[in-house]
Amino acid sequence: MSQTLPRLFANILVSGTVGPATFYTFILGMLATGVGVLVVVLRVIVGDWIERTRCRNWPTVSAVVDIASVAYCEPDSLLPPLKASSYNRYYKVTLTYIYHYPDEQMGDYSRDFGSKENAEAWANSYKGETVKVHVDPRDPTRSVLREEDL
Repeated sequence: MSQTLPRLFANILVSGTVGPATFYTFILGMLATGVGVLVVVLRVIVGDWIERTRCRNWPTVSAVVDIASVAYCEPDSLLPPLKASSYNRYYKVTLTYIYHYPDEQMGDYSRDFGSKENAEAWANSYKGETVKVHVDPRDPTRSVLREEDL
């Protein structure tokens, strides 16, 4: 029995003819998985870049940070969060702001931190502060607080 399993693997690797899951099928499956992961990562990166550059030309208005909350988070998957500074856990700070364009509207901005102390210090520094937000002229309910504007 101990000789059978190594021979089976050797057969698959050398000839690729044992069963439906051949060596070439395995390689193609791994390549397809790699391409899929790459597409998802690039979509997130490109989507963030498009959002940041598109809103640059939107009109800006003053907004007041009304709520600054800190939440403890754990990753949902085996992959670490893209913007977290810790693989095991992180703290998400959400700044909720209010602006007038032309009516009262609300928006939020989130940022991840690796330690609770840093997250709370950063959140407290913006509570009640006035910030500049970019508002979509076609949809005033949509706004973006850019990191560069903090």
